[in-house]
Amino acid sequence: MGTKRIDDSNWREEYKNYTTSKYELELLENGPKSLSQSWYVGALYQKWKKIKGIPPDPEPPNCQSSFDEWNRKANQIEKE
Repeated sequence: MGTKRIDDSNWREEYKNYTTSKYELELLENGPKSLSQSWYVGALYQKWKKIKGIPPDPEPPNCQSSFDEWNRKANQIEKE
């Protein structure tokens, strides 16, 4: 597919120019130390993408199926 890869290797350094929060700056410098901090850093990354005009990631395809659907297909194959 023709998806263009965005260079986000330096996003933390770039994002520092958009915030004055000491908490955010510390997280960007030292990284998260807990699960909730990692969620926060993930939110900062999404915010950085929005600031840069990078479109959000596409939704993954729905690969779910029900047992009923599977059972019908299994019965179809069995009859063949």
